[in-house]
Amino acid sequence: MSSRTADIDFTFARELTVRATIGALAAAGWVLEEPLSYMVNDDDDLYDWRSTTRDHTQEVLADLDAPEHVNHHVAVCIYHGAANTGGQLLFFPGRMTCSFIPTINRRRLPGSVDFTDLSWYMHTLVPPLLMIGLKSYEACDIGH
Repeated sequence: MSSRTADIDFTFARELTVRATIGALAAAGWVLEEPLSYMVNDDDDLYDWRSTTRDHTQEVLADLDAPEHVNHHVAVCIYHGAANTGGQLLFFPGRMTCSFIPTINRRRLPGSVDFTDLSWYMHTLVPPLLMIGLKSYEACDIGH
């Protein structure tokens, strides 16, 4: 049985914040997953995921956007309720790039049991990200 890895890498014209990105995506139906799952990778190269309730959203966003984390990877899980799918939104050091990895009920291309429907994800992610300075994107779906 083969496995697949899919992601969409986004590059921005200016530094972005997790808060602004989540705000832009909310217009297209994306929300923070419940329980709110997030990660701050300090200097140990370990991706230590944490979770909390949605009532701590403002604290989590402030932590992810804190100046001391701008040179670390941070991530949050987002979910599109109407489509019953979601994934991890990973922000890279410097906050000029981020990636979306479909990990929650990954949508598949019609007629395929393996390939990710990347066009659906791009259709729902790219337009709102244009509003916050999206410069380019690259999508891939790789079989292993």
